Amino acid sequence: MRSILIVLDSLGIGAAPDADRYGDWGADTLGHLFAHTPELALPALFSLGLGEVLAGSRRGHGIRAGHGRIRTISPGKDSTSAHWEMMGVIPKLPFTVYEKLPPQLVEAMEVEAKVTFLGRDAEEPRKLWREHAATGNPMLALPKGESVIEISAHEGAMPRARLYEIGRVVRRLANAHRIARIVAQPLAGKPGAYLEAKGRHEYPMVPPRTVLNAIAEAGLVVEGVGKAPELFGRSGITHAHSTRGNAETLAAVERLWEHAQDGLIFANVGDFDPLGHARDVAGFAKALMDFDQWLGGFLARVTPEDLLIITADHGNDPVFRDRDHTREELPLLAHYDGLSGPLGTRETLADIGATLAQFFQLKEAWPPGASFIDFKTPKPRKVRLKMG
Repeated sequence: MRSILIVLDSLGIGAAPDADRYGDWGADTLGHLFAHTPELALPALFSLGLGEVLAGSRRGHGIRAGHGRIRTISPGKDSTSAHWEMMGVIPKLPFTVYEKLPPQLVEAMEVEAKVTFLGRDAEEPRKLWREHAATGNPMLALPKGESVIEISAHEGAMPRARLYEIGRVVRRLANAHRIARIVAQPLAGKPGAYLEAKGRHEYPMVPPRTVLNAIAEAGLVVEGVGKAPELFGRSGITHAHSTRGNAETLAAVERLWEHAQDGLIFANVGDFDPLGHARDVAGFAKALMDFDQWLGGFLARVTPEDLLIITADHGNDPVFRDRDHTREELPLLAHYDGLSGPLGTRETLADIGATLAQFFQLKEAWPPGASFIDFKTPKPRKVRLKMG
């Protein structure tokens, strides 16, 4: 009994009903990618029903998966809130997204960590490189539209152990501000041309108990790939696999799937997000086609008894104003045992966690969501869809 959940980070498919509250009415990540990239073709995703979802068709002819739309009801439009919601925990308050850190927070961070930070006003780290090389002081950055503080330092100027110590101090102080993630990023390279070195470490807020915890407590393996483990503070993750880029993430998925027997592989495919923030339409489209090509080969390894779910966490429209995430509806594709047909529009990402709970026959239900597949009927049978 094995399942895989793939989150295509930032792949929205049109403005959510409450998008205007976020200034995002008119956003459509995938729609605008198609409009601006005539060569964009996604045959594997379309074979699972993505085209039906975009066109609003209910034909399902030749489609080999359940397909629909799904919304997030968590406040905000960040990865952490969305991933928690997928696993049955819906934050009541949004995580804080700062454009500039409060001076009192920075001062407390400096006093507690016994350090002076560069980039108090969230300058791009590249602009601070030479000053960092001269002083050895770590740099602060606030990734656009995310509840994240990133602390970076060159390995030649600051040992990793010291950088991680600072990260832990900042994590403790950031809790009161509801900042979702603290990132400690070692750097390498020469002044003016730094590179992110291996050893990136995240200090996230840890969610309450999730479906992941319940799956692990049932004696099943939960393999977290990419940034998925860090979004949960590794809570409920039995094995974490850190990767850099989509290619490494998908290669890790293949390796794990080859030997998987019972449990869940939970992968965040994350390159789309920085490409969206950079408003790189061509790069986003290319990365999406690369994923689709990989998926076309991977589907041959998925048996009828396996459950494959593909979705997203938020939008990041590469032609929209600003450079922020966008509040959008998300794709929902579910491949399982001949399942085919529309799943409707699901009102919460928590339906994914509820579906996994039923698939793994967990003793407890997860009431924030409702399963979109009925796994109760013994074989042989046709799987029944649960319409949203």
